[in-house]
Amino acid sequence: MEQWNSVEDVLDYAIQREQDAVDLYTGLAENAEHPHMKSVFEGFAAEEQAHKDRLIAIRAKGMLTTAPTKSVADLRIGDYLVAEEPTADLDYQGALILAMKKEKAAYKLYSDLAALAEGDSLTHVFLRLAQDEARHKLRFEIEYDENILVEN
Repeated sequence: MEQWNSVEDVLDYAIQREQDAVDLYTGLAENAEHPHMKSVFEGFAAEEQAHKDRLIAIRAKGMLTTAPTKSVADLRIGDYLVAEEPTADLDYQGALILAMKKEKAAYKLYSDLAALAEGDSLTHVFLRLAQDEARHKLRFEIEYDENILVEN
């Protein structure tokens, strides 16, 4: 993990990771062959943009005080798959695997940031973001389970 000198550094890092996710999901949506997954990827791009906006607001105005939501189930399907790099010819299975891996990395980032955060407010923000990313991963795992594992 990178070394940060301030809360602003941490937030800037997290904001950039969210922008990376927006870019990834926007690209996957543009290349998606399945209309359903195009819509899913567009929805995730919008959610990641909302995360980015929330982090920008935190940086500009101070900390949020809302507590995290309950834990999200983890099917752990993504833990055992090899990630692919996004390419123009990325297939449906590869896109799902990539998305699961990215969401798992985002979950780990926010969990780690929560552990490093000083103060309950910032810890709660990062825990909420971690749970959002866990929900995203679960949605991709369910999609993979229902449409890829069944076919194999």
